Amino acid sequence: MKPDCLLLKLGELTLKGRNRSRFEKAVLRQIRRVLAPFPDLRYISEFGRVYVELRGVSYEAAAAALGRVFGLASFSPAYTAPLELEAVRELALQIMLALPKRPATFKINARRVNKTFPHDSQQMNYLVGGYVLEGCPGLTVDVHRPEVELRVELREERALLYAESVEGAGGFPAGSSGKALLLLSGGIDSPVAGWLAMRKGLELEMIHFHSYPYTSERAKLKVLDLARQLAGYAESVKMHLVSFTEVQTAIHAAYKENLLVTLMRRAMYRIAGLVAEREGLQALVTGESLGQVASQTLPSLHAIGNVAQLPILQPLMMMDKKEIVRIAERIGTFPISILPYEDCCTLFLPPSPSTNPNLRVVEKIESGMAFLPELIQRAAAQTETLIIRSDQKEEREHHLL
Repeated sequence: MKPDCLLLKLGELTLKGRNRSRFEKAVLRQIRRVLAPFPDLRYISEFGRVYVELRGVSYEAAAAALGRVFGLASFSPAYTAPLELEAVRELALQIMLALPKRPATFKINARRVNKTFPHDSQQMNYLVGGYVLEGCPGLTVDVHRPEVELRVELREERALLYAESVEGAGGFPAGSSGKALLLLSGGIDSPVAGWLAMRKGLELEMIHFHSYPYTSERAKLKVLDLARQLAGYAESVKMHLVSFTEVQTAIHAAYKENLLVTLMRRAMYRIAGLVAEREGLQALVTGESLGQVASQTLPSLHAIGNVAQLPILQPLMMMDKKEIVRIAERIGTFPISILPYEDCCTLFLPPSPSTNPNLRVVEKIESGMAFLPELIQRAAAQTETLIIRSDQKEEREHHLL
């Protein structure tokens, strides 16, 4: 059987009270965006849900696209029938017989929206359930914990039946929680942090630090591929590429001891803060996970984050690596992240990076680097900006001030 309709249920946004209408419209815009390749679809929106008439469109193709919509809690392949008792009962039986695995128990959950229909919800539970039992020997009713719950909606013009539910991306609709800047490296963690931030409704711009010729052009292209993968959840994202070579080599020339990583990261945060200010962004998003590497201990996080003027959002902070990898595989960034191309964070690493940096000591070392403020300002001003699209088209902007 091929479904002829999709029932989409909206997610956390239903908790937003007076903002509900605005949030639902935002999710519907995203639904229409990802389903734009199928212009013949028809949309019907109601309180907390959306009905999409497939009109011959492949369910599998539509379902794959809907996985990129934040604010969508779940969707169900649904089947329609005329508003006639026998038609509804026959369709219910066909749905149960077509299930990939025959259940031992089921229940009917009828909902009569059209009050002119001659049988109320409770009567339909018995009338449809009894018919299904006759057609499925060995099947029994369990109203408390059924293996399959077949829902029957008696609507204004027709009946809608469905028995499956596919988990959606959940979260809040894109852009509903403000704008932030993601520090995107070529590793596993930061793309996942970006996805989780987007899932909470943040509109993200991204910043990447590269150190050509110490890092290759292919390493930069790898990061653009990661950004492109994330752009599938937002149509497009703005990527700021920062040449970090001059800053990095200057710091390394002045200091080579165990606080080098801390100094490099503080410079990155300063540059990211300047770019965020220029772009009107409200927070920084990073991929730190507590204790995972030397720069992610509490003392290191304090010493590095101390330079930031904006809130620092760290979605992975309490997650372990297995959880992070599992999400990376789900969203398609993992196979890109593990490609063996270096990034600037791996350059000039001291043999034993400090896990317990003293902020006063770090600030004293920086005070002896009179060159640093000017280099940071220059790196931020000379950022190259790309508009990354999920369809692989790119537009370039330049900020050479």
